Amino acid sequence: MAELAVRATGPHRFAVTVDGGGVSTAHEVAVPEGLTETLGIDGREEEALVLASFEFLLAREPASSILRQFDLDVIERYFPGYVDEMRQRFV
Repeated sequence: MAELAVRATGPHRFAVTVDGGGVSTAHEVAVPEGLTETLGIDGREEEALVLASFEFLLAREPASSILRQFDLDVIERYFPGYVDEMRQRFV
C-alpha cells in the first residue's frame, strides 16, 4: 500500500506525495469552492477529503498515472462514482 502525505499549501490548496512500490510522485491539488457543500462535507475537512480522494484514485490507477496538478472536481470526469463514494465516506 502506498504511503500518502497531504500538506496544506494555501487556502483550498494541498501538496500530496505518494510513496510506494519504489515510486514517489508529487501532486498539487485544489479543492474548488462549493465542492465540500456538494459532497455534504464540512469545509474544515478539506485535508481529509484530499486524502480520501487519493485513496480512491490509487484503488483505480497507479500513482504515476495521477495528474500532477488538478482540481478535485475533475475526478468525476475520469471515474464516475467519485462523488457518490466521497459522500458515503463522510456520512
